[in-house]
Amino acid sequence: MDLKKLFGTVLTLLGIGGLVYAAILFGNSTGTTKALIVYGVLGAIFFFSGIGLIRTTKSNE
Repeated sequence: MDLKKLFGTVLTLLGIGGLVYAAILFGNSTGTTKALIVYGVLGAIFFFSGIGLIRTTKSNE
């Protein structure tokens, strides 16, 4: 596996984790508004940058 695709996969998984954590805090109503915004925005940035990196990296095969 190419290093860029591996890094894109890691970024995507981190983004999914951040979005899920923000959703759990929102569902439990335990998180403050600032924490929900931070986790949601960072999760979205990591997720979409990881997906973009995977899509734009060409396969060596």
